[in-house]
Amino acid sequence: MIKNDSVALRALEPGDVDILYHWENDMSLWYVSNTLTPFSKHQLEKYVKAAALDIYQTKQLRLIVEEITSGAPKPVGLIDLFDFDPFHQRAGIGIMINQAWRGRGIAASALSLFVQYVFENLALHQLYCNISSHNEASLKLFRSAGFHLIGVKKEWLKTKDGREDECMFQLINPRGR
Repeated sequence: MIKNDSVALRALEPGDVDILYHWENDMSLWYVSNTLTPFSKHQLEKYVKAAALDIYQTKQLRLIVEEITSGAPKPVGLIDLFDFDPFHQRAGIGIMINQAWRGRGIAASALSLFVQYVFENLALHQLYCNISSHNEASLKLFRSAGFHLIGVKKEWLKTKDGREDECMFQLINPRGR
């Protein structure tokens, strides 16, 4: 388990299927994850089993974010590493915190902890993320974590209201790995 004073990041467990089912099928979040169809519990059970495979096989790592300051640890979100490329030492990163837990600094704490982990333990040279230009909270979060805007993909995302730009952010490991 990876943790600091406020959050813990832990591997997916079979008991997480119900909460994943709720989060993955929340249509209000689909626009940030490019999800188009609901997930079944069976699909998520298979995913959780596969999550135990080595990151070098799956090219991804998904961890549960737990809030640990108010008593027993409580799952409040997810943090993902995807498109893991060990040769080029880079990966994409994403985070989702349950609506009820937003605005408490949990995302910033989890992101900082995870970035430190992947730079130090996975020896990554860089991380990147793609964020809708309308997602002010995520833009602020990643900027405050030291990510730099490196480009904008114009009209990249189709939404119910039209099209949105997508901002590309990058963070280079300050230790120069």
